[in-house]
Amino acid sequence: MPKRLKSVELDEDTAWQTLVANIGWAAEKLADEGITLCLEAINARVDMPRFFLDTSGKVIALIEEIEADNLRLQYDIYHMQIMHGDLVRSMECLLPWIGYIQFTDNPGRHEPGTGEINFSNVFSAIDKMDYDGWVSAEYLPSGATAESLYWLPAQN
Repeated sequence: MPKRLKSVELDEDTAWQTLVANIGWAAEKLADEGITLCLEAINARVDMPRFFLDTSGKVIALIEEIEADNLRLQYDIYHMQIMHGDLVRSMECLLPWIGYIQFTDNPGRHEPGTGEINFSNVFSAIDKMDYDGWVSAEYLPSGATAESLYWLPAQN
């Protein structure tokens, strides 16, 4: 059986400096390969209490402190709804840092249309932004996967 690591309490400044050093190192190694590193803020309210990078502001601060051209924000609509709300304005403001957008509805992490997020407005806003990156789903289907794809527009 694998040995479980002992939890260590760090003060916030030490944790931050360790994170800066580790992400800076990773960004440098990935840059050598032409790879962009996307950093995701995970909500600390519902899914990951005490998660260190729990807001887009912290991720942006980390990106700006490291100053690597290959660091971007992974904008997760689900987590941003929980931590910030105001999704469209948030994406517009954060657009220069966004490298990837993923989505699921809130609550429940299910497909669009099962929760509170107005995906018609959100997707329309993304289409109008000067964003040319990937947008993808990451959700727990509320039923059979094929049946959960009803939200996708029909393709002719």
